Amino acid sequence: MRSRGSAGRHRAILLISASVVLIAVGIATYWFLSAQPKIALTTRPPVPVSIAVATRQNVPVYLTGLGAVQASLTVGIRPQVDGTLQEVLFTEGQEVKKGDMLAKIDPRLFKAALDQARGKKAQDAALLVAAGKDLARSKTLALSGAIARQTVDQQQATVDQLKASIVADEAAIDTAQIQLGYTTIRAPSNGRIGIRSIDPGNVVHVSDAQPIAVLMRVRPSAVLFTLPARFLDEVRGALTHGPVTVTAFDQNNRRALSVGKLLLIDNAIDPATDTMRLKAIFANDNERLWPGEFVNARLLLKTLNNALVVPSTVVQRGPQGLFAWIVTPKDTAEPWPITTGPTIGDLTVITSGVSDGDRVVADGQYKLKRNAKVRVTSSPSPTSGGAR
Repeated sequence: MRSRGSAGRHRAILLISASVVLIAVGIATYWFLSAQPKIALTTRPPVPVSIAVATRQNVPVYLTGLGAVQASLTVGIRPQVDGTLQEVLFTEGQEVKKGDMLAKIDPRLFKAALDQARGKKAQDAALLVAAGKDLARSKTLALSGAIARQTVDQQQATVDQLKASIVADEAAIDTAQIQLGYTTIRAPSNGRIGIRSIDPGNVVHVSDAQPIAVLMRVRPSAVLFTLPARFLDEVRGALTHGPVTVTAFDQNNRRALSVGKLLLIDNAIDPATDTMRLKAIFANDNERLWPGEFVNARLLLKTLNNALVVPSTVVQRGPQGLFAWIVTPKDTAEPWPITTGPTIGDLTVITSGVSDGDRVVADGQYKLKRNAKVRVTSSPSPTSGGAR
């Protein structure tokens, strides 16, 4: 009986020991498995980023507005007398000089009018000679009492009247000569003739709405453009310091067409759009600016000397405002609040929060957390670029 009891106690001890071992193994397995994410977290790989170096440089500040090219002079070639358009002496698109003959109107009626005025003057001149002789005789007779003084006065009035008629005749001759001169249409200025709208053989009138052609002077040319009215004081301030440079770019804002100077600011702001109109003048010697063409006018407002700049992609916006990721000497990322100045092209001026030479993250920020390790995928280089 005792041997049986001893065997039972032995088996119970074995069962208890096995249970304890199993529990210990289970607890160890649980702790091991639960520790795996923490181990993975602490061994998180570095975040790949592209970085740039904050540097100082002179930064030009530009204002760009949409504008249209205007010729410096636009003249409609119109008749100044009515008549039949006899000849057109220009070729469409031709460059002409001031005084060049452009067209002729039938001059016959105007020549006849001039001849008539000259004939009338000759007639009055002959009458004046006769009246003058009669006046001399009347004065002689009046001295001897042969005729009344009233007769002398009447003869004097006739002479004075004929003199006045001759003055009027001379004015009529001048008018007729001017009218005859108008039958030859000449270029009022240097420029380029456009498309002809009236052919020879048509009767033209002074009151016609459509000109024979349009003459434009494109050297120099002007650009009329608009800018937001909030820049008025800054532009006026720039004008007080000297000429303000304006560059005309094509519609894609990529190719510079011509460089000129700001001529004036319009005398009123458009309240409907809160914009101001400006006019710039360009020499346009190569005629790359064409009247009616839309261009982007880029005005050089000022130059910021020794300004701290970074690529615009560095600037991030968060709940607390603007910030940038700074790469520390230990290759970890830290977010720093910043304040910015103007953005010019692909560069942004930093006024505080970043120092000269700081390494800043330019790409890959969306994966970053505070104190995250970073791996530079592009070698750091000073920021570069320019205003476009």
